[in-house]
Amino acid sequence: MKKLKKIFFEKVSPLTQKRWRAFLQNKRAAYSAVVFLLCFVVSLFSELIANDKPLILKYKDEFYFPLFSAYTDADFGGDFPTPADYRDPLIRSNIQAEGWMLMPIIPFSFNTVDYEMLTPTPAPPSIRHWLGTDDEGRDIAARILYGLRLSVIFAFILTFISSVIGIIAGAVQGYFGGKIDIFLQRFMEIWEALPQLFILIIVASIFTPTFWSLLIILLFFSWMSLTGVVRAEFLRTRNLEFVKAAKALGVSNWRIMYRHILPNAVVATITFVPFLLSEAIVSLTALDFLGLGLPYEYPSLGDLVRQGKDNLQAPWIGITIFIVLSTLLTLLIFIGEGVRDAFDARKNK
Repeated sequence: MKKLKKIFFEKVSPLTQKRWRAFLQNKRAAYSAVVFLLCFVVSLFSELIANDKPLILKYKDEFYFPLFSAYTDADFGGDFPTPADYRDPLIRSNIQAEGWMLMPIIPFSFNTVDYEMLTPTPAPPSIRHWLGTDDEGRDIAARILYGLRLSVIFAFILTFISSVIGIIAGAVQGYFGGKIDIFLQRFMEIWEALPQLFILIIVASIFTPTFWSLLIILLFFSWMSLTGVVRAEFLRTRNLEFVKAAKALGVSNWRIMYRHILPNAVVATITFVPFLLSEAIVSLTALDFLGLGLPYEYPSLGDLVRQGKDNLQAPWIGITIFIVLSTLLTLLIFIGEGVRDAFDARKNK
């Protein structure tokens, strides 16, 4: 570990080293980053942790991998060529009689309905369901695991694309100024005034939103988050001596923007990224809660928030999702504060 750390610090510039050390010295931000990355990495392997299919099974001296291949009931002594239901007592007894199967830690996927419960739904936490079930009999722990992965990936993609568009728009505004700047400023003022919620209601009434369509819809309104910061940085930098010297040498405008001004602007925008991630997660959760977000077949943290509201007699649902969301957003805020302090020139002299 020490060798990797030494190699890393040898490859980066002294300024970057100083920023990394400043971030790591902020224990709250560093620990938050470790916890957040750990939770996200674990969620990436949700299928191996929570699934209603065996990780591996042996039947009649042959090995099967249901997570990677589809098998039928007939393959395990059933009567029909339909997809194998590994929770079916007949299939389970056939496999156990002729071999064995290894189930995940949580033997339920995010959409698995447990028909074998002895208590009415929503069921309280138990050995069978660690965090209980929702009102449809689905395991809350599995839905949180899959929903966390979906929300974070959605937030990463939305933040990345909106940041790229916002940086380009702000760069064009700040560097060229004049009529281009005025036109884009007026356009963004009009665009920001559009009723986002009404547009989402209209779109949701026309067709069922999917992951990508909802991402595009939110992208229409989120790309302006960094435009003002980048515009101000380009307005400040375009009149400095090194930019004037590059122009005098005949360097093209786009090369000056990309090679000489953009690195300074990116430094100013990096500090906003964790906050944009938390904003994207909140937006997706709110839309799912209102019924304007992802459809039923997607695992959703917002759906669990709605379940908690609709089932006040089952407080474990609301308490669980509150802890998950508040912890996730708090970690991102702490990371953002650490990044902001690390890039603060006044604290890294």
